[in-house]
Formats: sequence, C-alpha cells, structure tokens
Amino acid sequence: PGRFADYFVICGLDTETGLEPDELSGENFEQTPLRRTFKSKVLARYPENVEWNPFDQDAVGMLCMPKGLAFKTQADTREPQFHSFIITREDGSRTFGFSLTFFEEVTSKQICSAMQTLYHMHNAEYDILYAPPSNDKESCSSTGDCNGTSVSKLQRFNSYDISRDTLYVSKCICLITPMSFMKACKKVLEQLHQAVTSPQPPPLPLESYIYNILYEVPLPPAGRSLKFSGVYGPIICQRPSTSELPLFDFPVKEVFELLGVENVVQLFTCALLEFQILLYSQ
Repeated sequence: PGRFADYFVICGLDTETGLEPDELSGENFEQTPLRRTFKSKVLARYPENVEWNPFDQDAVGMLCMPKGLAFKTQADTREPQFHSFIITREDGSRTFGFSLTFFEEVTSKQICSAMQTLYHMHNAEYDILYAPPSNDKESCSSTGDCNGTSVSKLQRFNSYDISRDTLYVSKCICLITPMSFMKACKKVLEQLHQAVTSPQPPPLPLESYIYNILYEVPLPPAGRSLKFSGVYGPIICQRPSTSELPLFDFPVKEVFELLGVENVVQLFTCALLEFQILLYSQ
C-alpha cells in the first residue's frame, strides 16, 4: 500500500470474440455499422491482482469505455480522448480510474470482413424498407427526389468498403489509482500513447515505464509534492496537507464551460440550501 498506481489496464477489441453488440447502449441496429457500438473487453492488466485493491473487471471494463467500441475510417477524425471515473465499493472506499481512448488500425482480416458483411446486410435492409412502390418508380426516377432514395443515400454516406477504406477501432489505456491525481495520470497516459505512435522508439522499453509507475513511484505524503520521470519528461503532483482543502485535481473552468455562469450559480445556491441535485448526461 502507498503506491501511486495499483493497475495499468488495456481495454479494446477482442479479435477472438469478434463484433458483439453492446447491450448497454440499447438497440442501435438502425444506425449504420460504423455508428453502432460494440462490446469492449479488458485485454490485459498489470499486475494480475492487488491485495488491498481487488480488480473489478466488469466495472473497469465498462467505465474505461462507457460507450463501447467505436469504429472509424480514414475519413473520420480520430483525436485521443481522456476521461476519469470513480469506483465506490459497498464499504464506501473509493478507487480512481483515468482512461485515454485512441484509435488504432484494425489488422484482423476477419474483423474487416465482418464489418463489410454488416454493411451489405444494412444496405440490403434499407433497400427493402425504403424502396418506392412499383407505381411510383417512374415518377421517382424522373424527379430523383424520392424519400427512399434520399434516406438510402443518407444511410450509405458513412459507409465502409474493404477494398478502399482503412478501418480503425477505439482502444484505451488506463491507470487505477488510490488517489485522484488527474493531471499527473493524464500526462503519464499521453506520454505512453505518444511513445506507441512515434516513429522513434522511446529511450527505454515501455514496460520499464509501466513497471516504474506501478512499483517504484510512491504516493506523496500529505503536504508534500512528488516528481517522477515519464517517457518524455518529468511529471509532478502535489498532495494537500491535512489542514488544507481535500485533493481536487480537476479544472473548475470546465464546469463553467459546460454549464454556463448562471447555471453554476444556481447549482451552488441549491447546494447551499441543501436541495437535491440531479445531473443528467450522456
């Protein structure tokens, strides 16, 4: 106990089980296959288990990739996304997770073929559902403005052709930690991702950096700061003393950007008046 991080986790596509619909996202078969969500899996974790922080595979897998697997082609933007989460156990204890999601090229021919098959099925279904009645075909072809034609074109716009497109799938790397050092964890994950995608190899094998963060970097004592080495530069975090406000390593600016000043003031007023507050989000 007293380590900076307890687990390093990798979540993504399990090529052995293939494309499984993500039931948690609801029925989305009307969406084009590239817009559907598929079930992600915990592919690896290090170490296998920590005595004082048992690994919850279902919770971590769901919270690392709450929207499941996403697929894109070379035509889509594929910027990495970072988010954090908290797992609260029955006894009230908490563990914190920090996840960086990015896209990597699908190298499995079976997965690419499966996506192509889903598109063939999807297009065939729409041709049947939105085909104009036989007596309307002539008027449709003369105007070129049939509802069926426009819907079919719209549904096929985000398509995938195995002979022409490159398929990418989301993947994430995650740190599970006993304390919420958000900025430090974000830097660690971003530097690891940079090392993976850089044409030049990192100074040391990636495993050595992961081993270091898991086994050699301690939690800073209360009231002290900690500096340790990342892949490309130093990483610093600070733990408040017992006489200071609790650790809150998140930018308050984002709250104002998301909610606006008036809503933040109203929310703060409700908190002071001890009203019940419900935050609803996708």
